[in-house]
Amino acid sequence: MKSIHHFKTMIVLLFLFWFGVSGCLIRSSSGAPTLLPYIPTSTSTPSLTPAPTSTPTPTHGGIALPLILQAEPQTSPSPEIVSTATLTSTATLVPTTTPTPAPAPQITLLFTGVIVPARCVQSAIDARGDAEYIYDEVRETISSADLAVGTLNTSLSDLSTHTGCIETYVLVSDSRSAVAAANAGFDMMSVATNHIKNCNGASCADSYNRAFLDTLDNLRLNNILPVGAGVNHEDALQTVVVEVNGIRFGFVSLGMVEPNAFAGVDSPGIAELTDENLEAAIANARGEADVVIVMPHWGPEDTSEPNSYQLHFAQVAVEAGADVVVGNHTHVVQAIQQINGIDVFYGLGNFVFDQTWDLAHQQGVMLQLHFSGAEYTGYDLIPTHVDGDGTLHIAGSEEAAAILERINIASEMLK
Repeated sequence: MKSIHHFKTMIVLLFLFWFGVSGCLIRSSSGAPTLLPYIPTSTSTPSLTPAPTSTPTPTHGGIALPLILQAEPQTSPSPEIVSTATLTSTATLVPTTTPTPAPAPQITLLFTGVIVPARCVQSAIDARGDAEYIYDEVRETISSADLAVGTLNTSLSDLSTHTGCIETYVLVSDSRSAVAAANAGFDMMSVATNHIKNCNGASCADSYNRAFLDTLDNLRLNNILPVGAGVNHEDALQTVVVEVNGIRFGFVSLGMVEPNAFAGVDSPGIAELTDENLEAAIANARGEADVVIVMPHWGPEDTSEPNSYQLHFAQVAVEAGADVVVGNHTHVVQAIQQINGIDVFYGLGNFVFDQTWDLAHQQGVMLQLHFSGAEYTGYDLIPTHVDGDGTLHIAGSEEAAAILERINIASEMLK
């Protein structure tokens, strides 16, 4: 019985041994699970669909069957092309071009000779009722400039008693001349002139300053900027800056002819032309403007050759930093000189006046200065003729040639 019992025991042990070995066939010799590969039935890219979520059949060793890997395969998958342009600021994928700079603005400034609508011209204005006729033939030329600048050498006050068409050094006009100048296209007037404080009758009130102050007011009321005069000398020396197409043009004007017109520390008048004042005015303008234009009222009357004072102040202006110098007063056209590359126009003659006693005093030029941005590129001269009543004309070909020849001769003498 004992032998039988041992035999049965052996049979049981052999059965258990066989069963244990069979249940361990899915283990490797290292004890790590052997992962059976999933072999797809087609050559398509393996699906990334997750494995079924149904409960798998448990096995010995705690490994769930079936063991199918539907995750990413061991070999590299086909790459998904993703643009890196959204991940980086590099410009290699987007070609860039250098912007073409905007062309510099082309700017024309216009200047005239002396404007004196007094005496016989004022009488004609009184007879006609306005001063518009003066500029009829040159209105288009003046108004076509980007900025038009004149030189006024008379007061403009409605309180002045008009002198009539007589010979006198009292040069007075009224507000109609300011209106006509504005309608012609003027934007600015140099008023650092020797007759700007002339008065007659009621306009001599306020210590002989009423006509002068009315002149500044009448210009401003008509949107014409005065330059070179003020309520005191500091005010008179101030730069007048006008921006044209983004370029700042700074103007200063000083006079030397009539001491009674000079402003004082506390009295109105014009800026006095001295070395110190000229240098200070230009230095101030340089800090405010891209282009500095100096307008001196200087020199003797009746001659085309500038005198030593003019030559001296021209040199001072250039060395102080002027970009262009445009002078007046002499009532006849004068020389043009270049100093250290800077153009100096000593005098543009008469523009509006009644000096019919000499043909040269009825002649002048309109000066056009051309700029490309802030760069000065050159000038043109347009010869003019004025009648005794102030009517302006573009000079005919023969007269124009004679005017330009006088300028040329005077200019050659400075070389």
